[in-house]
Amino acid sequence: MEIRRAVPTITTDRLEESRAFYTEFLGFEVAMDLDWIVTLASPGNATAQISLVRGTLSRARHGGMSVSLEVADVDAVHADAVSRGIRIEYPLTDEPWGVRRFQVNDPNGVRINVLSHRK
Repeated sequence: MEIRRAVPTITTDRLEESRAFYTEFLGFEVAMDLDWIVTLASPGNATAQISLVRGTLSRARHGGMSVSLEVADVDAVHADAVSRGIRIEYPLTDEPWGVRRFQVNDPNGVRINVLSHRK
């Protein structure tokens, strides 16, 4: 499996304050803003990213933390997960914002969002 980047996602009910902390204090720049999720990237390394997602439901389920893994072939990784009997928590889906993804939980309950950008 070719992993292109790993992005931690922090669930917050203080999205605007969190955005200001990471941009103003730590120097990240906004790479994507869909109102409910904001992805921040380092100006010197676009693959060094953090995402902030609005809401408390995901925090209650997953401790406020998840990880997105961008891979070269999400369909192949999905097929491998299914063949290993790994429970799929969110089905393989083409999202309107341009990614194809699915989700699983690691043994600790951390949600892993596996995705590829659609071409």
